[in-house]
Amino acid sequence: MSKTAVVSKKVLVPFLLVTSLFALWGFANAVTDPMVNAFKKVLELSNTQASWVQMAFYGGYFCMALPAALFMRKYSYKVGVLIGLALYAGGALLFYPAAITEQFWFFCLGLYILTFGLAFLETAANPYILAMGAKETATQRLNLAQAVNPVGLIAGLLVAKYYVYDKLQSDDISDFSALDEAERTAIRIADLAVIRDPYVILGLVILGVFIVFLVRKMPQSKEEGGLPSLGQTFGTLFQNKKYTFGVLAQILNVGGMIMTWTYIYQYSEAIDLANVNTPGYEKIDVFSYQLAAFILFTIGRAIGTALLRILSAGKLLMIASLMAVAFVAGAIFIEGMYGLYSLVGISLCISLMFPTIYGIALGDLTEEQAKVGSAGLIMGIVGGALMPMVQGAIIDIGGTGVSDTLIAGVPEVNFSFILPLLCFAYIAGYGYWVAKKSRT
Repeated sequence: MSKTAVVSKKVLVPFLLVTSLFALWGFANAVTDPMVNAFKKVLELSNTQASWVQMAFYGGYFCMALPAALFMRKYSYKVGVLIGLALYAGGALLFYPAAITEQFWFFCLGLYILTFGLAFLETAANPYILAMGAKETATQRLNLAQAVNPVGLIAGLLVAKYYVYDKLQSDDISDFSALDEAERTAIRIADLAVIRDPYVILGLVILGVFIVFLVRKMPQSKEEGGLPSLGQTFGTLFQNKKYTFGVLAQILNVGGMIMTWTYIYQYSEAIDLANVNTPGYEKIDVFSYQLAAFILFTIGRAIGTALLRILSAGKLLMIASLMAVAFVAGAIFIEGMYGLYSLVGISLCISLMFPTIYGIALGDLTEEQAKVGSAGLIMGIVGGALMPMVQGAIIDIGGTGVSDTLIAGVPEVNFSFILPLLCFAYIAGYGYWVAKKSRT
């Protein structure tokens, strides 16, 4: 058991400030996931079309992570955080003109710019936390900071439920397309305003956080000696298998996580449809189950941080991934409420994956290498853009419904979770390889 302090007193305040950023991007993640289903109803989109919300959101990470890392290679983590907060606020505030134009692409543009900011924040905050202390406690320190992320997730979900979903008029209409054009237009205008408001308020809050970081002095560690060439840094990274395999693991981790959170709504809808004629059956309150998933995610982060004191990062990652595989299998092959319980249970297992993979992949790198290497791991968030679209296409195989046909004997929405199952299987293999390598 390590006796080295995870966070020293001299960097405690900067650590807490940077840690608060983890909640801010957690909020953005959670408030955006339900928007896939909200836009589908309000703008009458297919599952595949609505998944462009996730493409815009997570695609912004992919496009901006490397420029952010190259910027911070020359400048400080603090400057990177300030730019990230400015872009975050700007993208959120774009929801105001987007609601006026009623154009889906305009909302996607706002999300795209918003995640430019998140890419800067994550590219800066994650390696900054790793650098705030001894290397032997770096992964624990990052897990501790990431434990604040679920607080933002829960807050974002509650805002999505009580200030968006509960106020959407289109959600109470079984066949929105059957209304005449005037009624549909009036409801669409009202519902897009409901979607707009949380983002505009969020943008104003982020501007306040920007001011706090602007006036606060933050420590900035320096790499000894001159900067190595960028080509030399990339060459070192590509030759490091723990890093390159870790980037792929991060792509699959984020993809698997976002798929299980995004399509819990369609999964619940399939259960409702299967029981629509059952006497006394009440429609599933899907937000309660999403909230339960985020609570389990929070608990998992705390458990994971504690277990890293007694288990190696690779072994813990392998165990958690195998548990996730088992839960996903339950969601696929167990229809009804027990399948939904399995889907919720996945969040307990995946909670520690992002920071643990991050810490493992960057663990052997210098601070300069970690600044650039961080970009590859943040770019891995693109898995959250691409894989939900593939899953949406699987769900659309039989039509725009969620259970139009059977695949392998189960509804198409159930079968679509084969994708996260394969993702977590690879991560389990990566954890095993890391654990085995650390013993040699």
